[in-house]
Amino acid sequence: MALDASSEVSDEALLVAFGNGDREAAMLLTARLTPRIMGFSARMLGGDRAEAEDVTQEAMLRLWKIAPDWRQGEAKVTTWLYRVTANLCTDRLRKKRGIALDTVPEPEDETPGAVEGMIEADRVRALETALSALPDRQREAVVLRHLEGLTNPEIAAAMEISVEAVESLTARGKRTLARQLAGQREELGYVEN
Repeated sequence: MALDASSEVSDEALLVAFGNGDREAAMLLTARLTPRIMGFSARMLGGDRAEAEDVTQEAMLRLWKIAPDWRQGEAKVTTWLYRVTANLCTDRLRKKRGIALDTVPEPEDETPGAVEGMIEADRVRALETALSALPDRQREAVVLRHLEGLTNPEIAAAMEISVEAVESLTARGKRTLARQLAGQREELGYVEN
């Protein structure tokens, strides 16, 4: 199979091709999915990039292991991968809860001296902090919907719940986030002129 980065081949077709021994298909699918899974993992894990890298690697390994047995048409590759990633993140968060999170140092700002970079970093930290305070299922639904851009039916499939439950989780999560962040508008540079 001759593939390039602009290939219109579906994720499922690439996974099946890899399952049949096509390493090029695996490279293209990895290039497509890894950034999305990494971002999702980082948000689920409160911005911990090292943990997110480990989760992403583990999720992708699991995808490659099931490739030969993939049953076409049962689920989207991304739906399956988000479900696995969410489970891995939840497992890590449960283990981590025994550790005082205040003792974990904040990551260094990579753009010191740039006011815009500092403001954006503060906003990201505030959002990550607010997200981490949400119940696991609400956080998962909000991240998948508003940060990963999945549709409610895709989220429902990934979370194995109804679309109505997704709508409820995202609505409650958004309301909670709005309440948590409301007092920080000026501090985060959201001032109305």
